[in-house]
Amino acid sequence: MRLVPVRKLQEGMRIGKKIYNDEGVVLLADGVELTVPLIRRLVELDIGYVYIEDEQTEGIVIPELLHEDTRREALQNIRKNFQRLSGTSKIAKGYFHLGKDFTRVMEAILKDVSRQEDSMILLMDMNTADHYLYKHSLNVCVYSLVLGIASGYPEDRLMQLGLGALLHDIGKTQIPQRVLSKPQKLTDDEFRVMKAHAEIGYKILKDEPNIPLLAAHCAFQHHERLNGSGYPRGVQEKEIHEYAQWVALADSYDAMTSHRVYRPAMLPHQAVEVLYAGSGTLYDQKKLELFRDKVAIYPPGLTVKLNTGETGVVSRIHSSTPHRPVIRILSDAEGRNLKAPYEIDLARKLSVIITEVDDADVQPISFQH
Repeated sequence: MRLVPVRKLQEGMRIGKKIYNDEGVVLLADGVELTVPLIRRLVELDIGYVYIEDEQTEGIVIPELLHEDTRREALQNIRKNFQRLSGTSKIAKGYFHLGKDFTRVMEAILKDVSRQEDSMILLMDMNTADHYLYKHSLNVCVYSLVLGIASGYPEDRLMQLGLGALLHDIGKTQIPQRVLSKPQKLTDDEFRVMKAHAEIGYKILKDEPNIPLLAAHCAFQHHERLNGSGYPRGVQEKEIHEYAQWVALADSYDAMTSHRVYRPAMLPHQAVEVLYAGSGTLYDQKKLELFRDKVAIYPPGLTVKLNTGETGVVSRIHSSTPHRPVIRILSDAEGRNLKAPYEIDLARKLSVIITEVDDADVQPISFQH
């Protein structure tokens, strides 16, 4: 299968990977043939990309970091608890049993992520519709766990990091929806309201039974930056807990690679470039290097063009060299479709490089949200 921007979908194409709603329920199953009304609905749902089946990319498998049951239970728990908190005028300590609900979910997520011998940060939920906050919370959790596993954290530390990542944006349940979903740039007053979510999240979590205090610090510090330019306190370097630094990377990356009302999604290699612009000033250089080494910057299914002039689709990635994937060549340098596609392993053909990827309508990134 291949990854196709929704704006390039055509009637008759077939869905290659299930599309979910914010409860993890399947909206469109794999194999469904697209019609004009269905394509229009995908646009309305603000889905940026979908996976499509075709003969040329048959056999290209998109790895799943989570089992479908785990994804569904996690999204349903996030939705249930966040909605219960949303709109309340006071923070009710211990009332929502967050620790009990999310510890069970975390155990399932950690089991799924840990079962992979060499987990990579793969695009999640580009084909998930509806509520951004719920899927973002789950994505940041999974990405942070991949980084924690790569750092050699034992299970107890992975649980702390995972819970902190899963609940890092819980403070947004107290932010007015008109601010959260505003498609234009926030005013100074609105941005001040938005920034309050970090401290609110800390206050919700810090006394919650079975939620580690370090998880609360992930909510408090995930917008802090090494040079003191972050919020809410403007702390620097060693004052920012390492868990919060991992969550900050995962949070920024997922925000950039997710389709939003105020801008389209970036592709992974573009998001990593933006993160690297902040190396040593916004983000710790060593953490950023490990992050880069664990990201599939050219995910399976992505259409790319090579310096040879040939065009193909990423077939497989090497965990040791994710920036040098295997490419299934579909058309030659003159743009003619091949009757018999073949594969080139860029890890072996070092003179061949990726020069272009399937274009995404990239616009300047706003980090206000």
